[in-house]
Amino acid sequence: MKKTILLNNRPQGEPTVSNFEFVTEDNKLQISEGEMLLETTYVSVDPYLRGRMSDAKSYVPPFQLNKPIQSGVIAKVIASKNKKFAEGDYVSGMLDWSTQQISKGVGLNKVDASKAPLSAYLGVLGMTGLTAFLGLQEIGKPKAGETIIISGAAGAVGSVVGQIAKILGLHVIGIAGTDEKIDMLKNEFGFDAGINYNTSEDINVELKKLAPNGVDIYFDNVSGPISDAVLFNINRFARIIICGAISVYNKTELPTGLSVQPFLVKNSALMQGFIVSNYAEKFPEAIQQLATWLKAGKLTYTETIVEGFDNIPKAFIDLFEGKNKGKMIVKI
Repeated sequence: MKKTILLNNRPQGEPTVSNFEFVTEDNKLQISEGEMLLETTYVSVDPYLRGRMSDAKSYVPPFQLNKPIQSGVIAKVIASKNKKFAEGDYVSGMLDWSTQQISKGVGLNKVDASKAPLSAYLGVLGMTGLTAFLGLQEIGKPKAGETIIISGAAGAVGSVVGQIAKILGLHVIGIAGTDEKIDMLKNEFGFDAGINYNTSEDINVELKKLAPNGVDIYFDNVSGPISDAVLFNINRFARIIICGAISVYNKTELPTGLSVQPFLVKNSALMQGFIVSNYAEKFPEAIQQLATWLKAGKLTYTETIVEGFDNIPKAFIDLFEGKNKGKMIVKI
């Protein structure tokens, strides 16, 4: 029996379970030459998927109504007529939210469970780690002794950015939504300091205390008032890396905020958005470096693992309420 999750209708504001439809099929899947049958093991849920659920123009096509939703998936090959993949192999790639599916292997990569837990290939050794590493290196141009601020710091990308920054000799300050997350950033990931945006009376004032020499790099995952506060603290030639904007993804009205231009002009600062595929040619060397740090114990990661295929939509919705620590993954 095969279960698949379709996009039932486009969310208006916060996504809800009613935006998704479950379809069950009893037909046994048959593979042809060059194909393989995959059984889903882990599914990644990520904030950027919210953008694909709307029909607004973006850097990737929107999900189609009444069609399967896709995201990063780890799957096991349970039958193969494809010369590149054998039965028993594990693969990662963009696949349907489905318990089983047929693939020709395009865009899929083998992953080795003996070198790292399978779920790590959706996180620190997958797009999450690549986004953190390449965004920081290619746009941030970090230098030892500089100060970096990371919003959404307890999330999948932010927690890896902070660790890489520490490895490179930066002073690292993370912004997150609970005291428990701030403790995790400092005690598990080695951040120098943290700010709980839910209890802070004035993030701008706290940043001035924690970063008295100003901010050289800002890795932005959230946008909104938190990012506005950081702008008041940037240094000359600061680099502002725009990775995400989770605080505004579900807004139905046009977001308002500070005009960034005066801050950028006054400080000769750079603000640049990116998607990780911009640096696809650098993926192999980036993964090699991340794996080396992971093996050496210089890099660690945390995951929030939800069990059960039927819980994929709920796990996705929980992202927007900050219920995850690190990478949010569903184990099937």
